[in-house]
Amino acid sequence: MDGSRRSILKTVGAGLALSGLGATRVRAAQRPIGYAIVGLGSYATRQIMPNFAGCDHARLVALVSGTPEKLQRYGEQYNIPATHHYSYADYDRIRNNPDIDVVYVVLPNSMHAEYSIRAAQAGKHVMCEKPMAISVAECQAMIGASRKAGKLLMIGYRSRFEPYNRLAIDLARRGHVGPTRIITSEHGFPIKPNQWRLDRPLSGGGSLMDIGIYSLNATRYLSGEEPVSVSAIEATDRSDRRFRTVEDRISFLLRFPSGIEATCVSSYSSAHNAYRVVGTQGWIDMEPATPYEGHAMRIRKDGVVSPRVLPAPSKNQFAGQLDHLAECIMNGTTPIVPGEEGLADLRVIEAIYRSAAEGRTIAMTA
Repeated sequence: MDGSRRSILKTVGAGLALSGLGATRVRAAQRPIGYAIVGLGSYATRQIMPNFAGCDHARLVALVSGTPEKLQRYGEQYNIPATHHYSYADYDRIRNNPDIDVVYVVLPNSMHAEYSIRAAQAGKHVMCEKPMAISVAECQAMIGASRKAGKLLMIGYRSRFEPYNRLAIDLARRGHVGPTRIITSEHGFPIKPNQWRLDRPLSGGGSLMDIGIYSLNATRYLSGEEPVSVSAIEATDRSDRRFRTVEDRISFLLRFPSGIEATCVSSYSSAHNAYRVVGTQGWIDMEPATPYEGHAMRIRKDGVVSPRVLPAPSKNQFAGQLDHLAECIMNGTTPIVPGEEGLADLRVIEAIYRSAAEGRTIAMTA
């Protein structure tokens, strides 16, 4: 093994330890943790459900949908019996199914709180897609419901289980290119019309509540800090029928306690997916940074720019995320992205919207 490869693998190992994703201590005799998927839209059926095949400790056991045809189709595809099919009307019957350990909520944003709280009340652990909810108050209610039930609540921040992002976290936090001074983080795509993400009552907002959360969350996990102030401006063409009720582009500046400044972009009209951590000795660049696959990293240090190419992982970010919660349940440990992580993002999101609306810097309070 040459020195560069040894260095890379050593660094990845350090990143795993940093993220709490190192060697597990799952009890061998315990059956796989059973998941019920709530909401059979594109993300659930194309990304989440197929990746149970790559899991060691998680399995798909139940489906919840308001469309009988989907229940039948995906039930047949994944060998899930009709007894484990649920509509939204009889959703609360999940409490009577011992095969269901976790409910994974993959619904429009405004439905996250209700279905997560009801799952906790039914005695189930919860995985909820990001954004966690559409308000800080809803996030707090979700956390409270899971605590009361004695169950875990985890938010679907898949990038925290992706090797390049884990490596970037490790390199940035331990000062591989010197102490971090600046972070830039930009995410956007041209959104197509006529979808729930463009309907504020369902989405809770525009690009910031969708693709922009990747820009925000990256600054928090790369810095390891919470922002102390937020400044934001919005640019939306209201004559564009896509943006009648939600924002298009919103740019924001975050200042962190150590002096780090993060400049971020969230957009529904431009295509980008990247972040860069700039330190006193160089930078760590990810482009694309948070896609489903095809991540790429470059590092500039001592005046030399070089790519970092990691070995193919044995488990992708989707399977890693599903197994992580399963392992936490088996071991009695806390997820690295609990409900409090989603709450932290929503606190900043509310401040970003407020700053853009009021045209002033918003100080973040503890």
